[in-house]
Amino acid sequence: MYEAEEAQWWYAGQRAIASALLEPALGGEAPGRRRLLDAGCGTGFNLLALSRLGLAVGIDLAPEAMAFCRERGVRSGRASLLALPFPDAIFDAVTSFDVIYHAWVTDDRAAVAEMARVIRPGGLLLVRVPALKMLWGAHDTEVQSRHRYTRAELRDLLEGCSLRVERATYCNTLLFPLLLARRTLDRLLGREGSDVGFLPAPLEWAFARALGAEAALVRAGLSLPIGASVVALARRV
Repeated sequence: MYEAEEAQWWYAGQRAIASALLEPALGGEAPGRRRLLDAGCGTGFNLLALSRLGLAVGIDLAPEAMAFCRERGVRSGRASLLALPFPDAIFDAVTSFDVIYHAWVTDDRAAVAEMARVIRPGGLLLVRVPALKMLWGAHDTEVQSRHRYTRAELRDLLEGCSLRVERATYCNTLLFPLLLARRTLDRLLGREGSDVGFLPAPLEWAFARALGAEAALVRAGLSLPIGASVVALARRV
């Protein structure tokens, strides 16, 4: 993950989609006055991207993640998503990229409520999770997935925690037929292991362009009807 996160097509494309949702919603406030939290920051590269939008800090439960964050020189600390070490209403925005689906997060509703607690009234929560049970495969087992969500499930989860969902869209839509075929074949052949890694350069280029096109559609206000991930932007009321 540390080696792939900066440039691999999936990570780069998903960052573009997240930015397409978050940046317009933040409005024109000076970035120097914003506080942002990446809840489940992993190896820390998303914190570098978020730092363009304000003072960004991250938490993660894995000690390996903290080691990689130190290598990247980003602000981070070890903590659980279910017990954030921050006072109420301190952040202007919280992000959670592929975290609440994980087996370590035993209660996704409690995790969302805890993230909502540290967001100021009117502040934002951006959540991305894997989508659709039909795509369950070896990668899910390898990364300790607990659940793959539908858009309706994610919307209901957020709205049950004093949050108003402003945008909810699937992503990784254009490549969905290929992903569905790959996961189906994996199940039939009994393949094991994670999908994280680099593809041959022409495929990296093509797949990155596909997600870049989706980011442009999302920034234009469109919501995509199906995909391998689902992302929602909500505001604390």
